[in-house]
Amino acid sequence: MPITAGKRKALPHARVSGSKQEYDVHDLGLAGAGKRRIEWAERQMPVLKSIRDKFHADQSLKGQRLGACLHITCETANLLRALKAGGAEVFACASNPLSTQDDVAAALVEHYGIPVFAVHDEDRDTYYNHLRAVLERNPTITMDDGADLVSLLHTEYRAHASSVRASMEETTTGVIRLRAMEKDRALKIAVVAVNDAETKHFFDNRYGTGQSTLDGIIRATGVLLAGSVMVVGGFGWCGRGIATRARGMGADVIVTEVNPIRALEAAMEGFRVMRMDEAARVGDIFVSATGDKHVLSSQHFTLMKDGAILCNSGHFDVEIDMAYLNDTAKKVERNVTNHVDAYVLSTGRTLYVLGQGRLVNLACAEGHPAQVMDMSFATQALAAQWVATSAQLPIKVHAVPREIEDEVSTLKLAAMGIKIDTLTKEQKKYLESWETGT
Repeated sequence: MPITAGKRKALPHARVSGSKQEYDVHDLGLAGAGKRRIEWAERQMPVLKSIRDKFHADQSLKGQRLGACLHITCETANLLRALKAGGAEVFACASNPLSTQDDVAAALVEHYGIPVFAVHDEDRDTYYNHLRAVLERNPTITMDDGADLVSLLHTEYRAHASSVRASMEETTTGVIRLRAMEKDRALKIAVVAVNDAETKHFFDNRYGTGQSTLDGIIRATGVLLAGSVMVVGGFGWCGRGIATRARGMGADVIVTEVNPIRALEAAMEGFRVMRMDEAARVGDIFVSATGDKHVLSSQHFTLMKDGAILCNSGHFDVEIDMAYLNDTAKKVERNVTNHVDAYVLSTGRTLYVLGQGRLVNLACAEGHPAQVMDMSFATQALAAQWVATSAQLPIKVHAVPREIEDEVSTLKLAAMGIKIDTLTKEQKKYLESWETGT
């Protein structure tokens, strides 16, 4: 499920040495501002900083070529710095055309010596050429955010797949794609489902997506959430984070679902639950967070209020049927305000779409807070170390080892100044007796 084309051609500041492109960023003159932003994020990522120090000492990634397809943000920059500190040769491209922070990309090249291939609002061709630039460097380990890099590895770069020890996948959508490939016996490399780690989805998906989605909506529109009717499509970890935070800001939240268990959870959490065609008639703001296509579609657009706001908090720009809106709208007005496009329907009603229907927290804001990415990227870094220092993993989708989860959560608690109880010998013995039946 590829990224669709952006609207503007990239104007990159690139350098080519011989036949290989060394980097491709918008403007190296932005590097100073990017370095300051990276250093600010570092102050809020103590767990990843401690892992970077550990990696610097043990050089456990030495000899690995690590290709990352991630959102090029100040938080990601600190992950890349940690991987490089461990001795890896690191290079990166963007996992979304609208998420790149150009100053951060420039700083990674200029100040940290990490080749980056990413330009904010790059078009489709540039996006895929940047993925190819990463794979052309023959990575032994990859990191992905949506599985676009791994998908290309399984098509154009099949011959290189046998050289890849494993890939880490950061998103729900990406893990779904990779599990489908595993089921179809199409998967050619080992994959670590970082997204499924408790230290990732319990916190990143729920608290990170919950806060950053609302941040994107508010930055783009300035809308008052209190008193507004917000419709949240999906009640997975991302959806429940969005719904909970919106309710905390005074919104009247409606949840739509296809999963009966999650629908029951939402109802028992006190949210109104209904079908999307019912919610479409009453919603002021619509957020889709499912990972599936056309959650908001033609049958819903015609029912919506004049002035309804639509946005997507899933990885790919498929959750809102943008093709239908672009093909059938009587009039389209781009950037009525930053990152907001107006679609005038044949009925005369106007719908406002944020961030071209792409991931709203990165298209219209700056993504998750550094404090929550501290845990996700710490898990990523330790998973990379595990892959690098283990025997070759079997070709399948693997869970993150429990020891990594415990290490990350323990380090995070310590960084927050929180101490917890430990079991006494008597308590451990009592629990073990139940487990063994003795």
